[in-house]
Amino acid sequence: MNFSPKRDRDLELNLTPLIDVVFLLLIFFMVSTTFERESELSIELPESSGEEAVAEKFVIEISIDGQGRYFINQRKLKDGTIGSLKRGIREVRAEQGDDSSEPKLIISADQNTPHQAVVRAMDAARQLGLVHLTFATKLAND
Repeated sequence: MNFSPKRDRDLELNLTPLIDVVFLLLIFFMVSTTFERESELSIELPESSGEEAVAEKFVIEISIDGQGRYFINQRKLKDGTIGSLKRGIREVRAEQGDDSSEPKLIISADQNTPHQAVVRAMDAARQLGLVHLTFATKLAND
């Protein structure tokens, strides 16, 4: 006597849904992956532990805030072009008279200031022949 039931069909494993899922995952990762090579550099800016500078009789201070707006001796410039910077520096120098042949230039920039804004201020000073340039920093905490 044979009591085992007779199987009418063989067991099959349907791979079509598995292949569809793998194909969709492949498409997702290909679309979401960026192929740009970006390297990040971790830069720690040096802290200043220098002595406080001796007060000069004539100082031009260019202040740059976090949005890149310029102020020359606490007066805001209308825009951030090199022409405006040069005009503002010339006006401050003209206010001082003949005594202002070699003023000291101090650039005070916020820590979130774009690098281009600082370079633009340095370029304007260079074009006007200002060679005594200093960057304002805060003292490092020991």
